[in-house]
Parts: sequence; C-alpha cells; structure tokens
Amino acid sequence: MVGEESGHVPAREALLDAAMGPGRTKKSSEQIRAGRLPANGLAFSAVRPDGSLVGTVRLWNVTAGTKDGANVPALLLGPLAVSPESQGTGLGGLIMRHAIAEAARLGHAAILLVGDPEYYGRFGFSAAKTGSLSMPGPFEPRRLLALELVEAALDGADGIIAPTGRFVLEAASAMAIAA
Repeated sequence: MVGEESGHVPAREALLDAAMGPGRTKKSSEQIRAGRLPANGLAFSAVRPDGSLVGTVRLWNVTAGTKDGANVPALLLGPLAVSPESQGTGLGGLIMRHAIAEAARLGHAAILLVGDPEYYGRFGFSAAKTGSLSMPGPFEPRRLLALELVEAALDGADGIIAPTGRFVLEAASAMAIAA
C-alpha cells in the first residue's frame, strides 16, 4: 500500500469507472467529494511491483451534522475499488484495514461511508449511529454506515453530512505561489 501519487490518477479514474459504472459521479457521496481534495495523508493506492494500480481508496474531511450546536468532524470513506483480476484475493480488506488504521493514527474520531452493510460490517461499520444523519441527495439509509475511532464521537450527531476539506483550487493556488 502506498500513498496516492499524481501518476495514479488516470488509472484510478479508469478503475473507478469500471467498478462503479457510468453513474458514479451522480451519487450523493460524489457531491460531497466534488472539487475537494482527500484528507491529508488519507489517499491510498495498491500497486503491483511494476507500479500498475490494482486498488484505491480515499477519505475526505466532512462534518457529520452537528451536536450541541457544533459541527461534528468526521471522514467520508470512498470509493473503494479493486481491479477485477484482484477481486476475491483479500486486497479490498487489506486496503480498508490500512485506511482505518491510518485515520486512527492521524487522530480522526469517526469514519462514514455509503456501502453494503454486509461487506463493511466486518470492519466495524454499522448504521447504529447514522439514523439522524443524511446525505445531500438521495441515499439508502441502511447503507449510510459509520465507524467510531473514538468512543461516542457520533453520539447526538444530527443533520446533513457536508464537506469541509480543501478545495482543489486552493491546492493549485498554493503550489503556484510556492513555485
């Protein structure tokens, strides 16, 4: 597992298109990610020894609604994708465990995602803390899942999940200023 590099972007986009289908950019979670950068240190690529991409996952800074009048910081995981020839090998699980461990190591309190409870439940994700949360568009409530990395991080969280991470343009401006 390596941190995502700019050279992985075209292969990542092709992998996501193949795995998620042509409608992937219309999903509610994509609305949250649009125009944003992944959370610092939380974009990962699984690569073969020859450098070709076989898996990807990214986590994004969001607020999980509010609690006691304050925003509840969290991460939104996704999308997770593994190349067709690597599916069923355990690579997806390895990527997930790595992403969760890194998020915890970096001090994040909770991770949200939209996905199949049957798959993500084995990593500790459930809908137990997401009943008062919603997405900025259509979503299936049973598929809105959370994992608390800090106990009770999502207790009392209520409202719409919204992006808080840096905009892509902010990063481009910062690089231009540094050059």
